[in-house]
Amino acid sequence: MPDVSTVDTVDTVACVGAGVIGGGWVAHFLAQGFRVQAWDPAPDAAAKLTRLVDAAWPALTSLGLAEGASRDNLIVTATLAEAVEGAGFVQESAPEDLALKQKLLADIDAVTAAGVVVASSTSGYGMTEMQVAAKTPERLVVGHPFNPPYLIPLVEVVGGKLTSPWAVEWASAFYRRVGKTVITMDDEVPGFIANRLQEALWREALHMVANGEATVEQIDTAITDGPGLRWPAHGPMLTFHLAGGEGGMAHMLDHFGPSLKSPWTRLDAPELTKKLRDAVVEGCEEEAGERTIADLVAERDRAIIAIQEAVGRARRG
Repeated sequence: MPDVSTVDTVDTVACVGAGVIGGGWVAHFLAQGFRVQAWDPAPDAAAKLTRLVDAAWPALTSLGLAEGASRDNLIVTATLAEAVEGAGFVQESAPEDLALKQKLLADIDAVTAAGVVVASSTSGYGMTEMQVAAKTPERLVVGHPFNPPYLIPLVEVVGGKLTSPWAVEWASAFYRRVGKTVITMDDEVPGFIANRLQEALWREALHMVANGEATVEQIDTAITDGPGLRWPAHGPMLTFHLAGGEGGMAHMLDHFGPSLKSPWTRLDAPELTKKLRDAVVEGCEEEAGERTIADLVAERDRAIIAIQEAVGRARRG
């Protein structure tokens, strides 16, 4: 098993799958200065991948390219075996089809050098159900990105029942090396973390549209010009922590907790037990660290102003 320190020795990455997500990963790794070997069975894979990378390159250039970064470092191979040859890391981004994922991961595992971590970009399947056909499943992990992978920093990393802890640790360290914000999950959760939160909002939005309660534009505006402006700074939990004023989350839950049972949404609310209340309060306090409510308010306000200015400039072109 490779030591975490070996993440710094990787100079070649294999990307299997050249769709939107796979192409986004290719662009990201190229911008980070890696040599990228890509493979996709589609006959037009090379042309499609080139278009995807070309479209992403201006944004990546604006963000700042790593030393040696170049689109010329991309090689589209004729076979899967050629793609993984000499690669220090493999990112699989095939379509969301369980049987396809199971076979492809087994095929990747069979031709990839021992000790090289293989990550799947899956957005819905757990590694436990995908790694069943692989001969060395201990090195297979989920590395779930968000579209577009070359701009959105979040990656959720989690292994399956047959995955070894070292592989999860190594993958997390590698993603951090390439500029990602990593959530290393302790356990597999259907839909992972961010997708679960996204899905709840999406489901409720569809309910409102279906019932004539809100238009698509109203829903989008409700987020972009409402809570969406606060979330980049603190996310939903610390946002509600601030909503409790000087009392923080404890006051928020004690005061507004009963409204969780109000029939606002179509989602069942959890019972607000003392254990749940305390866990949420403690989580907010830990996340806030040494920052007081006043510190967090100032941080939030600065962030919202900066976001509004940036979005305004972007919309004006």
